[in-house]
Order: sequence, then C-alpha cells, then structure tokens
Amino acid sequence: MNSTRLVVLIVGLLLGPSAFGAPPVIRLATTTSTENSGLLAVLLPPFEQDSGYRVHVIAVGTGKALRLAREGDVDVVLVHARADEDQLVADGYGVNRRDVMYNDFVIVGPPDDPAGIRGLEDAVAALTRIAAKMDSFVSRGDESGTHKRERALWREAGIVPGGRWYREAGQGMGRVLLMAGELDAYTLTDRGTWLAYRDRGPLEILAQGDARLFNPYGIIATNPERHPDVEHTGARRLIEWITSEQGQGIIRDFKRHGQPLFIPMATQAP
Repeated sequence: MNSTRLVVLIVGLLLGPSAFGAPPVIRLATTTSTENSGLLAVLLPPFEQDSGYRVHVIAVGTGKALRLAREGDVDVVLVHARADEDQLVADGYGVNRRDVMYNDFVIVGPPDDPAGIRGLEDAVAALTRIAAKMDSFVSRGDESGTHKRERALWREAGIVPGGRWYREAGQGMGRVLLMAGELDAYTLTDRGTWLAYRDRGPLEILAQGDARLFNPYGIIATNPERHPDVEHTGARRLIEWITSEQGQGIIRDFKRHGQPLFIPMATQAP
C-alpha cells in the first residue's frame, strides 16, 4: 500500500463512514406489526432511493418505541397507540405527528373454537367467554399498541386475566401468532400481521368488526429542541414522504391474499 492510500485510509477511519460517502441514517422505531407485515420492505426502499438517506429500522413494541423517542435514541417513530402518541407530543418530546394508515384488530383462535366466540362482533363479550372457559390465551405482554388495546378490553370486561390459561409472551406479533398456533390458543392481533402469517399456522379469525378494534397508526419526529443530536431533517423528510401521494399509494397497494393490510389516512387517494 502506498503512502497516499494509507493516509486516505487513516483519515477515513478517524472521520467515520461519512468520509467515504456513506448515506446519512434515519433511525426509525416502529412496531413489530409494521415490520412483520412486510410493509416496510416495500415502503422504505423507494424513499431511500429518492432521498439519499438510509433508514435503520428498530422493530419493537409501541411503548418501547415511544421511550426511545423520549430518550433521543431514535429520530422518528411509527406507532399505533394514539393516546400515548398525543402524550409524547404534549410532553414536548415529539413533533410533527401525522396520521399514516389504519387497519383493525381481530381475535383469532383454533378452528374448533372451544370458547364459542366465532362470529361475535363484541370484542369484550368474546374475551369474557374465553376467560369463563379458561381457554388458552397468548398476550403480547410487551407494552405494544396491541397489548395496550388488549388490556383496555380486559378492563372493560371487568376481568384481570391470569393463571395457567393466560400467557404473556413478551414477543412481537408474528412470534405470538406462531406461539398461539402451537398452543391452540386465542390471541388479539392486528389484521395486517394476521394476513402476513395466516398460512403459517392453524388459527382463524373468530371475532371482528367491533369499533373498539379500530387501529390507526401515526408517525412522529423526535423533538430536536429536546435532543439536538437527532437527524431531524431526515425524520421530517421521511414523514413528508410517507404521507405523500407516493408513500400513501404504496401503502394502499400493499396486499396479501388479495386483501389490503393497511388503509392510507394521510391523503384521499382512491
């Protein structure tokens, strides 16, 4: 190696990847449901190509994603727990929140449906029957948006679930669906992840259609006034792109088994 190449290498090591033209990185904390559905694999590459940014995805439960934003460890979050999203903004840790998309939650379970919930539209009534029969139920148990919604439904039912029939997995939605399938158990899932995983286990949708199962997603930038080191320019560009006609069109056209996994909210695209 000649002396000129050696100097370039040493300078590059000292200055980091940017010295070699590495693209700037946006740290996106998002839910396991968006990751498990496969949406991000088709949504993010066009943005990266258009913008020159690279998006590093951190797939965790909504609760953890919002904590990462509060701590300044990510630049932007895409989550589904509206009350907690609003609190992040009200507390001054999040800015520029936008509606992105929605789907709904469904209760899935074994085909023989021992609790007899098939066809119910009342999610609280369905959980009440499961608890009364003490049929196996697998909970996310991870402070995700799905887990928060599940707990709200149990509270409305006046039930504190527990015992051998109720298992808290502490896992993402895909893993929980696989676990529930192995255990012939019930679980609450977002429809998008269910469509992505339905061929990987025996579970069926048994209860759906309750207005309380509406599941909207929002995107929020970490407040640069709280955390000056965040990549706010990139976060803002990602938010603008995902809520643009192009980003919303990709969301609208993303389907599994001929069904849309998410419905765009930011535009009025047909």
